Amino acid sequence: MLTKKLSKHGNSLALVIDRSILELLGIDERTTLDISTDGRALVITPAHDKRRQKRFQQALAACNEQYGEALRRLAE
Repeated sequence: MLTKKLSKHGNSLALVIDRSILELLGIDERTTLDISTDGRALVITPAHDKRRQKRFQQALAACNEQYGEALRRLAE
């Protein structure tokens, strides 16, 4: 789990997301995000985009190819 604080941005507050997380999810400054809440938590998800979903699946496959065996061993 990652703990973050909000930053002052004009009259608003901003959440700064680390580059490594953005790259993992394939998110950049052009990505449209859906923001919702369950009353206790803030939920931020990329808006459904077929191109973005394809890029995410490719990144996930590459991650699994590179780290899959190590992750399986850790799970045991």
